[in-house]
Amino acid sequence: MQLTGIHHLTAISAKPRENLAFYTGLLGMRLVKKTVNQDDVRAYHLFYADGRANPGTDLTFFDFPAAPERRGNNSISRTGLRVASEQSLGFWRDRLKQAGGHAGDITEVDGQLTLPFEDKEGQRLVLVDDGGRGPASPWEKSAVPAEHQIRGLGPIMLTVHELSRTAFVLTEVMNMRRVRDYAAHGAEIHVFEMGEGGPAAELHVIESADLPEARQGAGGVHHVAFRTPDEGQYHAWARRLNELGIRNSGEIDRFYFRSLYFREPNGILFEIATDGPGFATDEPMATLGEKLSLPPFLEPRRAQIEAGLKPLQ
Repeated sequence: MQLTGIHHLTAISAKPRENLAFYTGLLGMRLVKKTVNQDDVRAYHLFYADGRANPGTDLTFFDFPAAPERRGNNSISRTGLRVASEQSLGFWRDRLKQAGGHAGDITEVDGQLTLPFEDKEGQRLVLVDDGGRGPASPWEKSAVPAEHQIRGLGPIMLTVHELSRTAFVLTEVMNMRRVRDYAAHGAEIHVFEMGEGGPAAELHVIESADLPEARQGAGGVHHVAFRTPDEGQYHAWARRLNELGIRNSGEIDRFYFRSLYFREPNGILFEIATDGPGFATDEPMATLGEKLSLPPFLEPRRAQIEAGLKPLQ
């Protein structure tokens, strides 16, 4: 029973209009699902992904009117976005700086070229040259040329107070492998991988006992989700967590995928999610994200829900 990689990452934005403009306009990602937070329908849940809405490419945002994140310990501290080449990193460096974005320099980290940057709310991101590993599904309507488009997520970086507790869950509960350590950003970073490995299937973990506890907010990350290929393995993960006495949400049907939530020992929220059924379940692939989509159990409340949402454009 193996997780196969990063499924999606969900962050927080207090400015959904600006968020939509940044991720679809500047970053050229596709809005593949415009829906609501199923647990709080007053908030949008926006999904940005590649041209085919493949699992492992979804960077998603809850629209919460929250104060800015207080950075610190026990949080997801940077999100990797993969591109295909060093030339792509040069393209992005120029594009981000021309747009007035907060971008750093291209540097080699852990044997790969990277370009750190932030969105307008301080969301910490990094473009990673994955060498074109694996398939890609560019979006033909993107403002970004196909060869430079973001290919998907990973690696994801965590900062925790106590490495050993997180490492135990990653390796002994979630069956990840601890594969290497490296030094960067003035810290030792520990790499755990899933499935076939590579940037799309890695967590990079920093232990830092001195930082204050993070406070979740706008510009921060809510949770990270990991891929399980089918419902059989999804059910098996639910049984495993229960047998090990790990508190969890129980199985939740999100309509576009099945979810299972729990917190690792330092308090970071993890999710295990199925690859399917996918975002084309309730609208054609060609027109994903163009209208507000609601799962069937929320559809009877559509008028009420739409009345409570602010226009995005």
